[in-house]
Amino acid sequence: MDIDLLKTFVEVVRTRHFGKAAENLYITQSAVSFRIRQLEQGLGVNLFIRQRNNIQLTAPGERLLPHAKMIITGMQRAKVDVALADNMHKQVTLAGTPNIWDAFLQFGITNIVSAMPGVSLVAEVKAQQESTRLLLERTLDLAILFDPPKVDELVVERICELPIIPVSAFDTATNENFFDNQYVYVDWGTTFSLWHARQFTGKTPPYFRTSTGRIALDLILQCGGSAFIPQVLVQDHLDKGELFHVKDVENTSRDIFVAYHRDNEQKELIETLINLLPKVELT
Repeated sequence: MDIDLLKTFVEVVRTRHFGKAAENLYITQSAVSFRIRQLEQGLGVNLFIRQRNNIQLTAPGERLLPHAKMIITGMQRAKVDVALADNMHKQVTLAGTPNIWDAFLQFGITNIVSAMPGVSLVAEVKAQQESTRLLLERTLDLAILFDPPKVDELVVERICELPIIPVSAFDTATNENFFDNQYVYVDWGTTFSLWHARQFTGKTPPYFRTSTGRIALDLILQCGGSAFIPQVLVQDHLDKGELFHVKDVENTSRDIFVAYHRDNEQKELIETLINLLPKVELT
C-alpha cells in the first residue's frame, strides 16, 4: 500500500477539508482527491461521507485510521533506523508530557546521552494518551508519566517522587492570600487536580492556567504571582530570594512512572536508560 495515500488520508481526517489537506501536503486539491479515490478503490470501501463543508469518516474509515497512523509511524521509524550513523547501533525512543520534561526529564537527558554511546536517542513531547497508544503499537520504547496507564501489555514502574511546593514572588504571601494574588494553576496530572480541588475551595479563580511548570515559573518571576511548582525547578530562585516558599500552604508531590511494552525487544536497553533517569527526591 502506498504510504503517500495513507498520509493523505490521515491529513484529510485531521483537517476535515480537502483544500486544507492539500495546502499542508504541498500538493493540489485534485491530487488529494485522486489519492483518496485510489485508496478507496484499493480497499473496496468508501472512507468519507462527502457533504458540502462537512467531511465525515465512514465506519470503514474509522477502522482504517488507527492502522494508517501505525503504518506511517512505523515507516518513519524504519527510515530512521536504516539511516543511523555508522557509529550508532541501536535507537531508543522515549516520550514525556510537557510538564514531565519541564520538571524532570530535562535534568537527566544529557547524562543519558553521554552514558549510552552507540545509541541514537529520540526524545519527544507526547500527551499521555498518545504515549500509551504508541507504546502499544511498539513505535515508542519508553514513556515517562505522572498518571500510569493501566494496560496489561505494559510494564509500569514507579521510579521516584517529585516534591511540588507552593511558591510566591511576594514575601507577604500566606495561606490566607496565596490563591488570591495572581495565582497560576499548573496541571500536574489527575491526582494533583483532585488534591488541588480540595485546597482551592471558595477561592478566587486562577488568573492563568498552563500545562507546564516552566511557563508558570517564568510568569511569576516576571509579573508576580504564586503557583505550585516542583522544588527542583525553583530551588535556585528560592536561594537567591527571588521567590518564597509559602510554608503555611500544604506541600504536595507526584509519583513519576515509566512504562514500556513487556514484549519490547530492547528491554535490556530500556532498563539501562531507566537506571540513568534522575532519582533525587528533594525535601
